[in-house]
Amino acid sequence: MLVVIMKQFFKKLFTNLKINKMDTPKRVGDMPVAVELVQGETYAWCACGLSNNQPFCDGAHQTTDITPNVFEAERTGTHYMCMCKATKNKPFCDGSHAG
Repeated sequence: MLVVIMKQFFKKLFTNLKINKMDTPKRVGDMPVAVELVQGETYAWCACGLSNNQPFCDGAHQTTDITPNVFEAERTGTHYMCMCKATKNKPFCDGSHAG
């Protein structure tokens, strides 16, 4: 439920802003970053690559057409978050950075 509320919040917040088309997100790394997530907690993964709080969203996407990937952690522990922004398994690394 919280994930749905956060998605609605982001959509309403950025509806009236001037949006710049981003063909591809900014690649911020060539390797995943290990982060500790807590089961049941909600997170917003930066999908545009502009956040200064990688791998998490800080709102820097506000003027782009890319929105964060809001998700709820399914388990507590170390997770490997994508930094190249090319993963097909958002927000987690799937090895896309390797080419």
